[in-house]
Amino acid sequence: MTASIAPMAPFDLIIFGGTGDLSLRKLLPALFHRYVDGQIVAGTRIYGLARDEQSDEAYRNKVREALQKSLADDPRAPGALEPFLEMVFYRRIDLSADTGWAGLAAELADESRVRVFYLAVGPDLFGSVGARLQAHGLTGPNTRVVVEKPLGHDGASAVAINDALGKVFDEAQIYRIDHYLGKETVQNLIALRFGNALFEPLWKAEHIDHVQITAAETVGLERRASYYDKSGALRDMVQNHLLQLLCLVAMEPPSSLAADAIRDEKLKVLRALRPIENGATSQLTVRGQYRAGAVEGRPVPGYLDELGRDDSRTETFVALKAEVRNWRWAGVPFYLRTGKRLAERMSEIVVTFRQVPHSIFGELAEPITPNQLVIRLQPDEGVKLWLMNKVPGPGGLRLRKVAMDLSFAETFGGRQPEAYERLLMDVVRGNPMLFMRRDEVEAAWNWIDPIRDAWEASSDAPKPYTAGSWGPSAAVALIERDGRTWHEDAV
Repeated sequence: MTASIAPMAPFDLIIFGGTGDLSLRKLLPALFHRYVDGQIVAGTRIYGLARDEQSDEAYRNKVREALQKSLADDPRAPGALEPFLEMVFYRRIDLSADTGWAGLAAELADESRVRVFYLAVGPDLFGSVGARLQAHGLTGPNTRVVVEKPLGHDGASAVAINDALGKVFDEAQIYRIDHYLGKETVQNLIALRFGNALFEPLWKAEHIDHVQITAAETVGLERRASYYDKSGALRDMVQNHLLQLLCLVAMEPPSSLAADAIRDEKLKVLRALRPIENGATSQLTVRGQYRAGAVEGRPVPGYLDELGRDDSRTETFVALKAEVRNWRWAGVPFYLRTGKRLAERMSEIVVTFRQVPHSIFGELAEPITPNQLVIRLQPDEGVKLWLMNKVPGPGGLRLRKVAMDLSFAETFGGRQPEAYERLLMDVVRGNPMLFMRRDEVEAAWNWIDPIRDAWEASSDAPKPYTAGSWGPSAAVALIERDGRTWHEDAV
């Protein structure tokens, strides 16, 4: 069953970095699927901007090639390809000079249309692009700007970027995107918590033992070597993706679904995080770097081999233990981990409830394990609730841990939209609920920076782990010191 989708009024979407990997692999396919579903209508214009000289047709050929994979996702897609490409244009522009700006301004002169500028470029260019947009009269009341993470490389640089953007755009016009927040399962977390009487009364320290948040990748550097070695997993994943998921799990009920009502509650969580600094860093965090190994049955090189260098202290894996210091969560640990070249591609949130206070089933029964709510973000979006259940048949009360399994694909059918599809349409709509506000970004950096500073001051290198494993053994010790273990799904 597919919900009806209201078409959007024609708009202009302009992608700086229109020939880059993000544009061709994520943004343009997302826009194409919104066109196939009837949400994007004729009259909409999509511009790819870059420094190279090429024609509209040459650019459309690149986009056509990028969309070939998307055609298999929906039987309606092949017939929609050419009409969609007619909406796509290419313009040469120089971000460091005035080349191309006047022509772009002339084409976008109609200020009554919603105009979205997507900055799929490095964050060091955000300020200068904004200034040129303003200088050429491209920043009217219907203008919105989308900026990709990470916003800066530390708190100070994030403040500088926010200041530069704030000189050109109102806060309501700035959309700081985190594609994790566009995933259906992440949004469903809000529905599970606040749309059901079952969970919210139990959503506190009296009933929850701990929470795990995992974002695991099997890929290595791919084409991101120069960026990733300057960033690392802490900046690339923890500062934005994982902390945002933590906020959605831990926040208080908002007064409504209004964007600022939700973002106010997320900000309170970030400000309540117990600082990890000084000597606590070695006890509460683990950083690792993968070595050569095997992933999905094939040999893969180590991080330094992919990087083409003999040495790097950049972490490709992070595990840490966080605590939210408020009445709801006092004493409940939040274990976060993320890494590249791990055993499985998987992102999930696992809420483990407390053990029953006393078992009435006797010594011969299997041990009663705590209930768990598992929210799987990828690859198979869904929700599982693990319960103890009687095994059918004679022979007494024999118990087994079983799952009530809600698969989005099986339950709702059809194609599940990608995160960027929802987020891009929210920008056009002017709905900032799933985007980060300035104070959220800066609060996240305030918590991350002491960890990074402690790592840089330490002489310890990232702990090695074999590609295809679940990370360094120190990550296992981090959680097992507390008598817990990392979640592994069972059938």
